[in-house]
Amino acid sequence: MTVTRFAPSPTGLLHLGHAYSARFAWQAARQAGGRFLLRIEDIDRGRCRPEFEAAIVEDLVWLGLDWDGPVRRQSDHFTDYRAALDRLIAEELIYPCFCTRKDIRREIEAIGGAPHGPDGALYPGTCRGLGAAERAERMEAGRAYALRLDMARAVARAGDLAWHDRGQGDIAAEPARFGDVVLARKDTPTSYHLAVTVDDADQGVTLVTRGADLFPSTHVHRLLQALLGLPTPDYHHHRLLGHDDGRRFAKRDQSLTLRGLREAGHAPAEILARLDDPSGGDR
Repeated sequence: MTVTRFAPSPTGLLHLGHAYSARFAWQAARQAGGRFLLRIEDIDRGRCRPEFEAAIVEDLVWLGLDWDGPVRRQSDHFTDYRAALDRLIAEELIYPCFCTRKDIRREIEAIGGAPHGPDGALYPGTCRGLGAAERAERMEAGRAYALRLDMARAVARAGDLAWHDRGQGDIAAEPARFGDVVLARKDTPTSYHLAVTVDDADQGVTLVTRGADLFPSTHVHRLLQALLGLPTPDYHHHRLLGHDDGRRFAKRDQSLTLRGLREAGHAPAEILARLDDPSGGDR
């Protein structure tokens, strides 16, 4: 059975790009006689708001999109993410990093630069070689830290990996392009990469549909699936909607939020027709 999901973060109102992504996943499930799930990705407790979660539900219902089963909130599953993290720690694939952003910039400048990945300059591995005693001492002193994946060791452990993208075919995974990614922090027990990988497996998602901007992240997710013994779904990274000048839609574009369009008198049928317009709908 095809199982898809729409997984917005409640940090603002949904805009046309979100509507396109939600409908894309909904159609993929409904056309295959499958299930469409709604997940709220609210691990960022400082920016997420209950009023935005309520608005997400209201907007989807207004568009005529329904979902199967209860809404899953990531904030209810921190123990699941911690269990996955503990497994990686037990495999000696995680290390604590005590560097601030300023420390990282200074280190990169000192070594004359660093390779770049999809998210910018790669972490130079400053804390990777710290001994167990020094790590414990810094933690006991209350130092802030991030938990990073030792990418070289993880890639060696997992071996060659690939995934199937329904738009681009079979893709060889290249997670090393991201360097030692952060999977959790001292006060936040998970990151986006870890949480969505665990969630998709827990929910039985068989087809991940999401915007093309998240295509690079799939390299990391495929690696985590292998390390944690989780199934690998199919993927389909759809086009992004944006303005005529090439800018992507953003939550700050209040005139293009579904609430703003509804209050301006637009009907759901008009919005859906706009989403079907290959030009992207910024008219």
